[in-house]
Amino acid sequence: MPPIPHAEVLARDWLPPTALGRSREISELVRRLEPGAPRIAGPWVAGVVGAGGSGTSTVARRAAREVADRVRVGLHGGVPRVLAVRTPFLRGPHGVATALVQRMDEGFDGRGFPAPEVLAGLLRRIRRESRPTIVVLDDIGVGGPEIGPILRAFAEPDRFLPEGESGLPPLWTILAGTYEGLGAIRRDGWTRVRAGPFVELSPYAPSALRAIVRDRAERALGHPLVPATVDAIVARSVEDGGGAQRAIELLRRDLLGVSYRERRDGTLSSRYQGISVEPWVVRAIGAASEGQAARLGEVRRLEEELARAHGARPLPTTTLWRRIVRLEQAGYVRREIRPGGAGGTLSVLRLLTPVDEWVTTPHRSESRPADGRWSGSGDPAPAESLEIPSIDLPRPRDVP
Repeated sequence: MPPIPHAEVLARDWLPPTALGRSREISELVRRLEPGAPRIAGPWVAGVVGAGGSGTSTVARRAAREVADRVRVGLHGGVPRVLAVRTPFLRGPHGVATALVQRMDEGFDGRGFPAPEVLAGLLRRIRRESRPTIVVLDDIGVGGPEIGPILRAFAEPDRFLPEGESGLPPLWTILAGTYEGLGAIRRDGWTRVRAGPFVELSPYAPSALRAIVRDRAERALGHPLVPATVDAIVARSVEDGGGAQRAIELLRRDLLGVSYRERRDGTLSSRYQGISVEPWVVRAIGAASEGQAARLGEVRRLEEELARAHGARPLPTTTLWRRIVRLEQAGYVRREIRPGGAGGTLSVLRLLTPVDEWVTTPHRSESRPADGRWSGSGDPAPAESLEIPSIDLPRPRDVP
């Protein structure tokens, strides 16, 4: 498969320069933040809410950029800065505050400090640098970290600042997530923060999804995508109910792992290409994560058990790491570092796509059977010819 000239635009965190179909919602969100001449004292908070795949992340981040541009033109003191973090797998207020500080200082390590001290460090740094700041707390949903303490700290910063210091430079906060997630924040102390109602997003219409897929594919490839392929991706996304997020995942799979071709009857078929990875590695990730996230150590342990059950030696650590990098490049997983663990941090794999939807080719050339001989040639065997013996696996530990 030829390389994709601009594969970076397929990444989940890539921010399009134009949010197709959401310009009105972005303008409304910026209006509610009032970056030009606010009528009330800061900090200023606004929220954008919608179902998964409706564009909440894109709207929030594009609105943050527009607020920064307006502040820069208005010269509100210093060059504005945007701090955006995804919240689902952060550990409580401590994890959120640590992630925000790390956006300003990549070397910051929050381990060993209680959450109030990390919050104090965040606010003191914002005050010391005296730059207008726009904070985006993204992907807020049920089961995520508690956001209320962060908002209350922004609303009452003097409790965290040194004696004799008071107030912060202009600070805007944008919350983005599901109805359930932002509803929990409202119950947790939203009334302490001056904020209006949420900007609500309706699901994308199929025509809007087509425009998004066409735009993203053309930016990645440098030329338009076949219309039939665009229609197939949109139809699958609508069927799955995943909106734009699902459509981009399918596009990523199409460009990096599967290519479609048109049959004589006009329907589409897929040509199996896949990511080269041992099947027991895929199963180990699925078992350790239970469809969400897994500790890397748990994946390592399960891979060893499954490899031996398959009659092969476990992969060396560096080889297993290469497989995970391949899966990450394909958009199936994302590696994250969280506070915790014996060494102060935990390496975690977050699943961006269910394991049963991954397109992989069994890779065996770098794995030796138990008797020490090479397992075969470098040519991958057909998927149906490789069966892993069923063994009872212990339930993986919950990922904090």
